[in-house]
Amino acid sequence: MVQKYQSPVRVYKHPFELVMAAYERRFPTCHLIPMFVASDVVEEETNEDGSTTRVERRCALDVDAPRLLKRIAGVDYVYFIQKNTLNRKERTLHIESHNETFSNRVIIHETCCYSVHPENEDWTCFEQTASLDIKSFFGFESTVEKIAMKQYASSIKKGKEIIEFYLKELEDEGITHIPRWTPSSLPLPLPRPASLFTSPPVLPKLAVTPADSNPLPSDTADSIPQDAKQDSSALQPDSLSEILAGTPEDKLDADYIKRYLGDLTPLQESCLIRLRKWLQETHKGKIPKDEHILRFLRARDFNMDKAREILCQSLTWRKQHQVDYLLETWSSPQVLQDYYTGGWHHHDRDGRPLYVLRLGQMDTKGLVRALGEESLLRHVLSINEEGLRRCEENTKVFGRPISCWTCLVDLEGLNMRHLWRPGVKALLRIIEVVEANYPETLGRLLILRAPRVFPVLWTLVSPFIDENTRKKFLIYAGNDYQGPGGLVDYIDKEIIPDFLAGECMCEVPEGGLVPKSMYRTAEELENEDVRLWTETIYQSASIFKGAPHELLIEIIDASSVITWDFDMCKGDVVFNIYHSKRAPQPPRKDPLGPHGITSPVGNNVQLIDKSWTLGQDYSMVESPLICKEGESVQGSHVTRWPGFYILQWKFHSMPACSATNLPRVDDVLATLQVSSHKCKVMFYTEVLGSEDFRLACCDVQSLGSMTSLESSHSGFSQLSAATTFSSQSQSSSMISR
Repeated sequence: MVQKYQSPVRVYKHPFELVMAAYERRFPTCHLIPMFVASDVVEEETNEDGSTTRVERRCALDVDAPRLLKRIAGVDYVYFIQKNTLNRKERTLHIESHNETFSNRVIIHETCCYSVHPENEDWTCFEQTASLDIKSFFGFESTVEKIAMKQYASSIKKGKEIIEFYLKELEDEGITHIPRWTPSSLPLPLPRPASLFTSPPVLPKLAVTPADSNPLPSDTADSIPQDAKQDSSALQPDSLSEILAGTPEDKLDADYIKRYLGDLTPLQESCLIRLRKWLQETHKGKIPKDEHILRFLRARDFNMDKAREILCQSLTWRKQHQVDYLLETWSSPQVLQDYYTGGWHHHDRDGRPLYVLRLGQMDTKGLVRALGEESLLRHVLSINEEGLRRCEENTKVFGRPISCWTCLVDLEGLNMRHLWRPGVKALLRIIEVVEANYPETLGRLLILRAPRVFPVLWTLVSPFIDENTRKKFLIYAGNDYQGPGGLVDYIDKEIIPDFLAGECMCEVPEGGLVPKSMYRTAEELENEDVRLWTETIYQSASIFKGAPHELLIEIIDASSVITWDFDMCKGDVVFNIYHSKRAPQPPRKDPLGPHGITSPVGNNVQLIDKSWTLGQDYSMVESPLICKEGESVQGSHVTRWPGFYILQWKFHSMPACSATNLPRVDDVLATLQVSSHKCKVMFYTEVLGSEDFRLACCDVQSLGSMTSLESSHSGFSQLSAATTFSSQSQSSSMISR
């Protein structure tokens, strides 16, 4: 498995030339990096005008690996080749390094770049990427990988201090300015030890320990340079905006991460940046905020693959149910305002928003009977959305990252009526939805005045709560919360609610029994539930091997525009568009899918008759497009003829191995697993008149770079801004990913 690292953008508040002078002082060896034994200049060349210098070094590292591993490898030192290209005219330094020893077993590649800050020419930016691929190492591959990643992270952390140390050294020597390179003069030598290019030390005559397959520390040491004297927590928004002003939108600044996201290890920063970049490349819709991406990474212990999977599922869920607009569109019914005993109440000692829930005073049965499960769920989702908003506000107010909230639950009054089966079922479903889509948002849960019936409720609920979340629960029985280690340890005394013997008035409703006159029939609730959760312009469909999903669109006027927006929720498909002059037969909805399993009604429709011949009965009007799981696809097709157009999502089978006619093991296993033959897509389509579409495209172009538009004639909200209209072409389609 290849391990990858991507650094954020690090900013030095010093000119490029001065930073280069400090960088060169780290050679031929650096006492601040004990493992960096020595370096030897292999080759050096400068062009005629002196603007560009290329230096190749051979560097030796003393690996901190177990003695047994070194003996098995037969080496004591790791050798790397480092190639530096300094362009004084462009004010850039590009660094590339790779391991020399055991390169057939371990492949390490690292690239770094110093450049001028795009918005402040007196500042210098630094970026770094690295990869580690251990192919084989005497059966110790896993051990070597762990050692390598540990030492690499350690060297990156240590490297934050290196450049600042030498910049301070230059300042002590009276060197505070180095002139920029000019064509009319010879390049000025950078202040550095005299022995740097003259008489380099002799390197140890030993080879590499792949155990320390860390990328070159000469790059790593400065890999995350940062102003060591500046406490990031003291950064003010104004000064931070200066730093971020020139940072491209697809990159993250190191100071921004520390100020708004918190202290992350280098590898955690890398996971965040790589997952964010993946989302930008595959999701042209709304990309979640960095804090939200980070929550999913934390929920899966920074396992990128697992975090990406649950994040994509959550993004699809948010899009399908339009959760991003919930705070603007959802209005709590009066019965909730009167009888739902929960509300926001100031903040805790850590600055986290505080939510108070008087569960013991809540008539859960009455609320479920009066509102239904779906209305309660939507109300809880609005509470979570409000919590995310308050976290952002508190981050700005308190000047430190706040990404979660504290919940105070008062159980006084809890009894057996709260264990009403439909109520518990609704609670479990709410927990399931919140756990899946709002991970790592609960910082602490304070449960007060827990009665004897609480263990019964806890036994029912706890299996549905993530283990990491359960660790955040603090439970107090009776009045224990009033003593040492109680509520005052987490909430300022001045804001403890009055119903908990505090002095602060709490505006949370007192609850009470919901009048039975407000109860609704089961049929009314069922219809209301369906209405609430079908308020979405998107539809979903399942695709099986041998059973594509097809959608019929009838076109009356030529030059109409068929637009589409779909997300691949599961599996890979091939997307096709066909045209036919005759209408297909009524859609087939087989109760049993191709594997003998029940297919959801209306969830898989097939229109193209098996007797039809491609090229005679129907024709393909767009090239097939392979769509991968997790991708978001938008596009359009300008129709040339009236008639019937069929959009088809077809199961994508991996091509068989061409070297042999024998089936692959993966193919055989796939045939035995029905689930591997099922794909799921969530889609929306709309037909626009050519004039409407042309106007919409003009609107997009006039607004600049956009990923979606809303036409005044259309509800279509995810039309690719890159799509163009051509009245001359027979078919025009562009799909953005």
